Amino acid sequence: RKNCCSSIKSLFTNEGKHGGEATVEAVKLIAELVKTNDCQLHPDSVEVFLSLSFEEDLVKPKISDLNDPKKNKKFKKRKGSDDTNPTPDNAKKLKKEIISKTRMEVNTDFKTASLAQDPLERKTMQSQILSSVFETFFRILKHATQPIDEAGAEPGSSEKHPLLVPCLDGIGKFSHLIDMDFMADLMHCLRKLAGNGLNPGDSLENSGTSLRLSVSERLRCCIVAFKVMRSNLDALNIDLQDFYVHFYNLILDYRPERDQGEVLAEALKIMLCDDRHHDMQRAAAFIKRLSSFSLCFGSAEAMAALVTVKHLLQKNVKCRSLLENDVGGGSVAGTVARYQAKATDPNQSGALASVLWELNLLVKHYHPSVSSVASAISTVNTTAAATSVVHHHVSPQQAYSDVVHENDSSSSSYPPPRDSKRAKKSRKERDEPVGTCSDDSIDEEVVKEKVGEYFRVVGEVEEGKRLRFELERKRKMLKFYGEYNKERKKK
Repeated sequence: RKNCCSSIKSLFTNEGKHGGEATVEAVKLIAELVKTNDCQLHPDSVEVFLSLSFEEDLVKPKISDLNDPKKNKKFKKRKGSDDTNPTPDNAKKLKKEIISKTRMEVNTDFKTASLAQDPLERKTMQSQILSSVFETFFRILKHATQPIDEAGAEPGSSEKHPLLVPCLDGIGKFSHLIDMDFMADLMHCLRKLAGNGLNPGDSLENSGTSLRLSVSERLRCCIVAFKVMRSNLDALNIDLQDFYVHFYNLILDYRPERDQGEVLAEALKIMLCDDRHHDMQRAAAFIKRLSSFSLCFGSAEAMAALVTVKHLLQKNVKCRSLLENDVGGGSVAGTVARYQAKATDPNQSGALASVLWELNLLVKHYHPSVSSVASAISTVNTTAAATSVVHHHVSPQQAYSDVVHENDSSSSSYPPPRDSKRAKKSRKERDEPVGTCSDDSIDEEVVKEKVGEYFRVVGEVEEGKRLRFELERKRKMLKFYGEYNKERKKK
């Protein structure tokens, strides 16, 4: 398979050798293969499309010298003038020079005429290639938007949509070539995939079956949507709010050991850091959620999240009220008076009514880079050198990759802090099973004895409570009876 894919990639990158006809045929065959197998192929079968290259404006080739009448006239004139009065000494030498020059010009013109391709023909070929490629991409997207029952994959399968990731990569690469007529349908598919088949605010119980996409695949859908919008400035009338809502909820679904951290870092960069002006409520919501996210996962993810938080705080001055210690998040008030941590919409979370207490814990983080960035963020609102903090020009992707590289190197790795002896002892006592032997064999008699002793003790405790209650009740009755007799004797 690898040799076949490398051969096809070489075919795509060397179109000048065959003129493009082989590329058109190969792309059509791959598209037919995807259609025949119902999008259930190895990702390499579609990943080869990334080796294609398209020219937006084809430059017309120059007219060959053989068809240039002016040059031919000058050549004939020069040839005639040279042949008018040749001397006997250099006639043979001049004849050889003329023959060699003529032969060289003829060879050059022949090569130019044979290799040059008609602009209209090349444009037609590239249009056919592009049409087949996007037909395959849209087929894969439509297949991925089908529910699990209709797609024919099991809910627990790990490869329900094997071609989705290379398809999204291809759409992101060739996004500037997408026809505007298909933009609305493409964004609708990406929005549905990013939401796992659910609309923003809907739950799985209320909306039927989901698409069972992984968090990394859904993050890629958000990334591709923003790449498409950035490459097609004429499509600015499409709202991206739903993608922000999906991304806001995907942050909580992320798991380091299961999902791809580099995809999360790329989403943070493209959606939150790439020269975008965000609404104050939305920016505050992402700042608060990313700060909480940094406490729960590894140092690499925490580093990418904190770099994004720093970027948002520097671009949104009013969000720096989250760094104040006053109850309610400082002097800036939002439309929501109380912070809703479980809100699915960042605009309805009321994050401006909270404070970033997470930074006080992140300052004591075991990784020195995370600790330094958290310290720099906590002083953004008070120090005059807010623009000269550490990692000012570092993107979330670069921060993530740097920390991963540090953790992979044995010399500069920072292991998590070890538990204290008291914590280890208490955890060991808590997790120690009851009724187990040293040789991992279970004696049923010992288990029965332990269980019987437990219930006997519980029964004795309950019986003691009942007897004490009854004794107290009898004492009160005797006390009341004695008082009654005294009152009766007085009368």
